[in-house]
Parts: sequence; structure tokens; C-alpha cells
Amino acid sequence: MTALGQIARGLRTFASDVAEGFFEITHNGFALLGLIVAFTVITLTARPDLRQAGEEQLMGWLQSRQESVSGLQTEKDARDRATAANPKDLPKAQAAVAYWLSRKYRVAPEPVSALVAEAWDVGSRNRLDPTLILAIMAIESSFNPFAQSSVGAQGLMQVMTQVHSDKYQGFGGQLAAFDPVANLRVGAKVLQDCIAKAGTIEGGLRFYVGAANIDDDGGYAAKVLAEHSRLQQVAAGRNVPILNPAAPSPPALSAQAPSKAAPPSPAGDKVALLNQS
Repeated sequence: MTALGQIARGLRTFASDVAEGFFEITHNGFALLGLIVAFTVITLTARPDLRQAGEEQLMGWLQSRQESVSGLQTEKDARDRATAANPKDLPKAQAAVAYWLSRKYRVAPEPVSALVAEAWDVGSRNRLDPTLILAIMAIESSFNPFAQSSVGAQGLMQVMTQVHSDKYQGFGGQLAAFDPVANLRVGAKVLQDCIAKAGTIEGGLRFYVGAANIDDDGGYAAKVLAEHSRLQQVAAGRNVPILNPAAPSPPALSAQAPSKAAPPSPAGDKVALLNQS
């Protein structure tokens, strides 16, 4: 029994030593980990560039993991590139116009809201009624940002990209014609120049469509002004019935500048002109 007791005591002592050693190692390990965490926090606070780099690496790793799981390649800045806005965030008049256009032309209210807000901003800077800008978009393309005519009029406002390529340089080049906001801004500038040249809105629309030197613009100016009037009423809070829109006018074939032209077709096709400005 004495030998067995000694063995038992030895085992207890061994177990106690092991436990005490494990506790010491663990305690020291946690202390070391705490020091590392504290040092890391202080370093990241003092060096925001390191923190940003670390966050980017972490986000990149998480994104890679998500792509490997879902099989879908993602882009974290896709939302920033989208031309869209919440119509509920717009002022009352702009929201009313956005919802009305969305219903009439069967397009989502979010991208239309972004265009409405941009039209208001561009209009205020260029002394243009924003509802006139939107009316031109409606008649020209029915809010299709990828519309193109057979001779090169492109985008929402159907501006001749080749003719007005200089105006797209500040947006990165001619491909910006298919960016809704860039096309809106360029088209508004072309419209402003046309109105200034003609002296009246109606005359400016005739320049815009390329019918300045002929008697018949195919009804283009009348269509734009009618839609303009409806949008003004909507912005003023009036209840304007939504009629099925007629097929959009053929995309503008003109350079929105005075020149010689052939008469429009009986169907109201727009006139192909060459810019001589």
C-alpha cells in the first residue's frame, strides 16, 4: 500500500505540475495576445493608411470567398455606377414627374428619378426648363439610353455623337454618349445653343431636329411642346391623364445646326443634316 500511495501521490503531483504549467502558458499567452491587440490598435489609429490597406485586403478576401461560393463575379462599386435614385428622396414636383414618366413610358422609377434630378440641376445652370429637357428625351428615345439612329444620333437625347464629339471629351470620349447623365448634359448644351441661335424655344427645337431651313419639321416641335406642357402640369401638382405614348420619333439625324436639308418624309422622319457651324 505504501508503494501504491507513493505512485498515487506522484501522479497527483505530476498532474498538478502539468496543470500549473498549462495555466502559466495560457496566462502568458493571453497576456501576449492582449499586448499584440493593443499594439495593433494603436498602430492602426496612428496610421490610417495601414488601416485602409488592411480593410481593402480583408474586403478583397471576403469578396473572393463570396465569388468562389456563389460562382458570381461581383463588383463592389457597381451600385455607384448605376444611374438610379430613390424617387422618395426627390422634392415633391420632381417625384411627381418621375412617377408620371415611369408609368407612361414603362420604365423603372429609380433611373428616371436620377434623370429628373439631373434635368433640374442642368436646367437651372443652363437657363432651361427641366421639363423641356425631359420632353425631348421622351420624344427622342422614350428614355432608352442605348437608342441610335442609322446615321449616328445616339442616346437619350439623340445627339449626333460624331458631330459633337468635342462635347464628350470632358466625359472620357464618344462612348460616353451612352451614359445617361453625360448624354443629358451634352444634349442640354446643344439645345441651349439651338435656342440661342433661333431666338425662341420652338425655333430652337427646329434647329435641334435639323429642320431650321425647311417649312415642315414633321411635327417634331409640336410633339415636344405638347409633352413639355403636360410635364409642367404634372410638376405643378395637377392630375394629368397618361395616354399611351405614340412610337418615338425617328432619332435625330441632324447635327442640330443650320444647313441645307431634304424635306422630311410624309411619316415625319427627321432630316439628315451636316454640321456647318
